[in-house]
Amino acid sequence: MHQATLARQLGEALQVRGWMMATAESCTGGGIASALTDIAGSSAWFDRGFVTYSNAAKSEMLGVDLALIERCGAVSEDVVEAMARGACARSGCALSVAVSGVAGPGGGSEEKPVGTVWLACYLAPADRLSCRRLQLEGDRSAVRRQSIQAALQDCLALVHGTRT
Repeated sequence: MHQATLARQLGEALQVRGWMMATAESCTGGGIASALTDIAGSSAWFDRGFVTYSNAAKSEMLGVDLALIERCGAVSEDVVEAMARGACARSGCALSVAVSGVAGPGGGSEEKPVGTVWLACYLAPADRLSCRRLQLEGDRSAVRRQSIQAALQDCLALVHGTRT
């Protein structure tokens, strides 16, 4: 499904429920927030985006424990879960999405090769969290574009109650 269609459907689902959402982005650099705010009327359901590219920003803006980042790495399940929970806690929003990954072309390792992306969505009213690791193909732009698409899909699924 096209990115704009997903964003529009997500916005409609949020608006019907009276919910606001926030994003917590690292490797996508605000791309998810951009896709959401491309939709006219998004101010009715989109509150804010945290672009937390550095570890310090993840800690300062989202409350992610630096010891957790040191222990697990910024590109990890534990860190994106903390980012997603922190985005809701800091914004008061019902829904958040967090993404951290290795978009490339450098920065990869054997354990976390280029294209490794962790994605978490958190629905605060239900205390429901979905998290998954993606292994994406392509150049930096493709990895970022696919991450944004997956984030929108996962948020929509969580709001509709189909992903736990």
